[in-house]
This record gives sequence, structure tokens and C-alpha cells, in this order.
Amino acid sequence: MMNNGSMNGGGGHHKMMMMHMTFFWGKNTEVLFSGWPGTSSGMYALCLIFVFFLAVVTEWLAHSSLLRGTTGDSANPVSGLGQTAVYTLRTGLAYLVMLAVMSFNAGVFLAALAGHAIGFMLFGSRTFRNPSGDQKTNDPPASGCAC
Repeated sequence: MMNNGSMNGGGGHHKMMMMHMTFFWGKNTEVLFSGWPGTSSGMYALCLIFVFFLAVVTEWLAHSSLLRGTTGDSANPVSGLGQTAVYTLRTGLAYLVMLAVMSFNAGVFLAALAGHAIGFMLFGSRTFRNPSGDQKTNDPPASGCAC
């Protein structure tokens, strides 16, 4: 139990950062790592860019042919291990984005949402897909979230 901002009942001088349980606006937050981005506006902007690109890469991996493989080498164990590695990476990135959003910072939430939207628009929507015919047009979009 924490009391008076310290772990020993108020006798120490340890400063504790309050964890928000509702969405809030502001640059003073912690995302993924203790003390990051801190109170600097520049580091907060870097944090938003980082979360945005994590979400874009997650969408890229979710819609990548690396996950699907080719039909000719579906029984190849090396191909299966490669697909498993890509899937594991995608799942890990999706969980990192989820944990970043769990900071309850509205800016981080919007950066993650924008990253998933832009990633889907570029890599998942039919508008920007190469009409090569190797993908069915009636398949539902692959989810970028591992949950």
C-alpha cells in the first residue's frame, strides 16, 4: 500500500507518479517504460511518433504476404518457422501498442488509432492493393490486434 507518496509511510522522499485510470490530456505521462517520455514536450512528440509507427508496422505485418506464405511451400518447415516468427513479431508489436494505450493518455490513444488506420489504408484496404489476383477480394481484413 502506498501512503503519502512514498513506500514507507511518508518517511522517505521518493516521488511517485500517479497512474491514471481514465483518459487524460497532457504530455506528463509514462508510456511503456518507467520515466518515458517524462515531462519534455519533445520526448512526448517522439513517443507519439513511436506509437504511431508501431501501429503502422503491426498493420503491415498483419497484411503482409510474409504471414500468408505461398501455396507451393506450405509443407516446408522452414517456411512455417518463418511465418511463425513473423506472427510472433506482429503479436508482440500489437501488445506493445495495447500497453501504450493503457497509459490512458488521449494523445497516445489517437496516435495508435491513426497508425492502425493509416496502416490498414496502405496495406489492407482494397484501394491500395496491387490487383495481382493472388488474394481473394472477399476475404475479411486481417486484424492487427493479437487480442
